[in-house]
Amino acid sequence: MGRGQDSIGHIGKVVQITPEVISVEIVSESACASCHASALCSLSSGKVKVVELPTPAFETYSVGEEVEVLLKASMGHKAVWLAYVVPLVILIATLLLALHLGAGELGAGLACIAAVAVYYMVIYAFRKHLKGEYVFAIRKKS
Repeated sequence: MGRGQDSIGHIGKVVQITPEVISVEIVSESACASCHASALCSLSSGKVKVVELPTPAFETYSVGEEVEVLLKASMGHKAVWLAYVVPLVILIATLLLALHLGAGELGAGLACIAAVAVYYMVIYAFRKHLKGEYVFAIRKKS
């Protein structure tokens, strides 16, 4: 998978290597990372995520090595749709339907929460299938 408009890349550090999986730690920087006062601000902390990637057959990596983790941009867009757009549509549709059917504001609000909760439970139930679709690639940092 080449770097460019067709992929999304993040720099990470190899933390564990097994014959099947390489674990890479990625620090997600907040939007504050570029601020000159970020060292003094408690809001500027980044989140640490560990991504597991299939171990490549013909390349060797070592623990502590900086690498680039790549994902096809189309998969990133699909993730945004699944995580944000579809639940928003479900929320709005449920709200409008509940109000149209005569539910009060409290009932409509609870129906919205329930509908979105059911959606996320379905996503959780299919997590193994979804995990198989989102395949990351790894390459040495250039």
